[in-house]
Amino acid sequence: MSKLGFDFTFENIERLADIVNSKDLSEIAIEDDNGTKLTIKGKKLPPPPMPMPPMGFQGGMMPPAPQAAVQSDAPKSTESGSVAKAPIVGTFYSAPSPDSEPFVKVGDPVKKGDVIYIIESMKVMSEVQSDFDGVVKQILVNNGDSVEFDQPVMIIG
Repeated sequence: MSKLGFDFTFENIERLADIVNSKDLSEIAIEDDNGTKLTIKGKKLPPPPMPMPPMGFQGGMMPPAPQAAVQSDAPKSTESGSVAKAPIVGTFYSAPSPDSEPFVKVGDPVKKGDVIYIIESMKVMSEVQSDFDGVVKQILVNNGDSVEFDQPVMIIG
C-alpha cells in the first residue's frame, strides 16, 4: 500500500478506477497522510503463486510435499457432494471484510462462477469462485484459518 498526499475526491477515485481497468490490474491500494485507506479492485485476479521445487531438485517427478497439520475446530466432512478446495496456500476468509456478511452460508444456493470465499496469500486477497452449481452443504474451515493447497474448504451438493 502506498502512502501518498492524496485527495479523496470523486474525480481522483474515478481516475484510479480507470487506471485499474485500463492497465488490467487486480487492485490498487492507497493511504493518505491521515491514515485513510482506499482499495480499488479490478476484475482480474492475480495468478496463484507457482510452488518452488525443493533446493537441489534436479528434475523428474517432485517428491510429495509433507502434509502440514492444520488445526481447526471446524467439523470434518460428513456430507457428500462436490468439494471446493483451496487453490493456493493462505488464510481463509468467508467475507470481503470483517464487518460484511459472508459470501455464502450453509444452505445457500451457489452457481458456477459465484465468489464463495477469499484466500489471502502474501498480502494479496484472491476471490475464489465456485466450480459447481448447488447448495452449500458444509464449510470445513473457520474464518481466519490457514489453508493448504488443495485442502477441502466446502462441500457443495
